[in-house]
Amino acid sequence: MFKTLSMLALCFCASVVGVRGQAPAEGTLVYIGTYTGAKSKGIHTFRFNQATGALTPGGPVAETPSPSWLVPHPSGQYLYAANEVDDVDADKSGGVSAFRIDRATGALTLLNTQPSKGAHPCHLTVDRAGTHLLVANYTGGTLAVLPLERDGSLGSASQVVQHKGSSINTGRQSAPHAHSIDLDADNRFAIAADLGADRLFVYRYDARGGGLSAGLQPAIAATPGAGPRHFAFHPNGRFGFAINELSSTVTSYGWDAQRGALKTLATISTLPRRFRGENSTAEIRVHPGGRFLYGSNRGHDSIVVYQVGLASGNLTLVEHEPTRGKTPRNFTIDPSGQWLIAANQGSDTLAVFRISDRTGALTPVGPLVKVGSPVSVVFVRNS
Repeated sequence: MFKTLSMLALCFCASVVGVRGQAPAEGTLVYIGTYTGAKSKGIHTFRFNQATGALTPGGPVAETPSPSWLVPHPSGQYLYAANEVDDVDADKSGGVSAFRIDRATGALTLLNTQPSKGAHPCHLTVDRAGTHLLVANYTGGTLAVLPLERDGSLGSASQVVQHKGSSINTGRQSAPHAHSIDLDADNRFAIAADLGADRLFVYRYDARGGGLSAGLQPAIAATPGAGPRHFAFHPNGRFGFAINELSSTVTSYGWDAQRGALKTLATISTLPRRFRGENSTAEIRVHPGGRFLYGSNRGHDSIVVYQVGLASGNLTLVEHEPTRGKTPRNFTIDPSGQWLIAANQGSDTLAVFRISDRTGALTPVGPLVKVGSPVSVVFVRNS
């Protein structure tokens, strides 16, 4: 059942709103998480045309505070949102909200909301079995595990892990800031990128009980001041890549899937050599085919594209493609690997790109699409 929260949190609870127009059953649904403000108050949906790359708005489908990270359930029946706030309970926690997806229309029905056990949750992962959700809390510097009930709703947190550490950037790294948590393909290990501690923490994951415990290699240090933000496993299970927010770099790692151990390989800039402005990075994605890697630059306002050496994990620059907007925070690649959608948080737009299957380069397609303060993009197939 939905957990009753304080009066303040009642304002936080998501409510279902009507969809303008009915998205047909065929095709792909795209959900957009936003920061709450004058131009948006929750989650929006679009219908994506796989042939042309066109996005057709379906309207706002759920009002919920600052759903800055969205993740679907493996079944495609449920959607989870990290509510990046700090006022859900007396412990100054953020929240996680669960929604049931109407696969015919894209409408969302709130199931419940649970505290995330830390302030400002910013990243979620659902395990491969669809039985637990893992959340990274930025300001709190904690990770939490929440069980998923059979109806898709969230149980209360069954485990909380507190990170420790700091680094050389006193303005951003005086305390731990857990920024993401990702599971490997075997559902055996989790990597948590901590911007404040300048570390990638490595955990064993108990798929049956949903528990996290320190692995043989509890953590690997980043370059001091780098600020690892997000991490992506390569589909071949041999490599991983971290995008470093503060240094505007990507670090390649070798991954020992049996032992759960990372080995630093190389670090490469996300920026053109002649760029001298301010920049921070945000998202990183490996192409489904494994041959290309993408990262977002906020300041240079571009997507950096690399080719990936499948035998070595080495990265070779392909291009820096402008996103035609400001502050591209999040982007995602559709399951077919043909399309990339970037969310320009600073200019309230979505940009669609076609991906070259030969080089990985991006070609802009169609006009920019308006949506207020977009910060998370996910595909959910509705057929």
